Amino acid sequence: MSFLRSRREQLRPEQVGLPSSGRRRTSGLRREELAALAGVSVEYLERLERGRDTNPSHAVLAALAEALQLSDSEKQHLATLAMKRHSAALLPPPRPVSDDTRPTVRTLLDHLDPTPASVFGPICNLVAWNSAWEAMVRPLGLLDEKSPNLIRYHFLNPMARRIFAQSGWADKADELVGWLRSAQPDWGSADEFRALVDDLSVVPEFASRWAAHPVAACTRPSGTSFSHPDAGILNITTEVLLVAEAGQWLQVWVPADEGTASAIKTFAHATPPHRPIGGSAPG
Repeated sequence: MSFLRSRREQLRPEQVGLPSSGRRRTSGLRREELAALAGVSVEYLERLERGRDTNPSHAVLAALAEALQLSDSEKQHLATLAMKRHSAALLPPPRPVSDDTRPTVRTLLDHLDPTPASVFGPICNLVAWNSAWEAMVRPLGLLDEKSPNLIRYHFLNPMARRIFAQSGWADKADELVGWLRSAQPDWGSADEFRALVDDLSVVPEFASRWAAHPVAACTRPSGTSFSHPDAGILNITTEVLLVAEAGQWLQVWVPADEGTASAIKTFAHATPPHRPIGGSAPG
């Protein structure tokens, strides 16, 4: 698994109590060092990293996860990769990337107004949204594309770099690429997934992050600050709810301060008459 190799190469010797002196081609662990820490042979570790062994035991995976100091999200990703390789025939196929969301979820979005809320698919493709969210987001340019995608917008639309401070843009970029990597075991063979990665790989900031194999859970609340062209600095806490088996998540914007709450109310009052919610921007 290339994921294992990426984690080995990113873990510094001093992080696991090994001396970092001596000549090294990279700053990460050598294969023999990780093998010793995990209690496996170098040959077996090499087979795992190259994808030649698709049936590692739970004990081996646990030992590697411990030696590599994986986070909870990374452990889950490793387990998913192993399961997909060994028991793919027993797992139900994932829903298509472009699947619409359920009517009841659309109704929930309506009821959340005037709180901005939206639904994203497994590759951060925008599936549905409510009027409050549209009023907030349309000035940002995210809805300008026929098939809006949050990752494509962040890396390819100049507006994304203008609304975030430099560090904020980078942090959000890390998070988005981590979400996409986490979706790869289920949707990596989908045409939409491959097309998205191909489109973004020409951007150095994406390519370097993608090569590092980050993973991140999209279900944890996160704070975001950005400069809205009409409302100034907005501080948002994003709450996320999974939409069961669809590989989608409902994202709710909760104001983190009074100024942001006031701005959201202003946008809500200026919201145009309700239109049907859909997965693509109106023409």
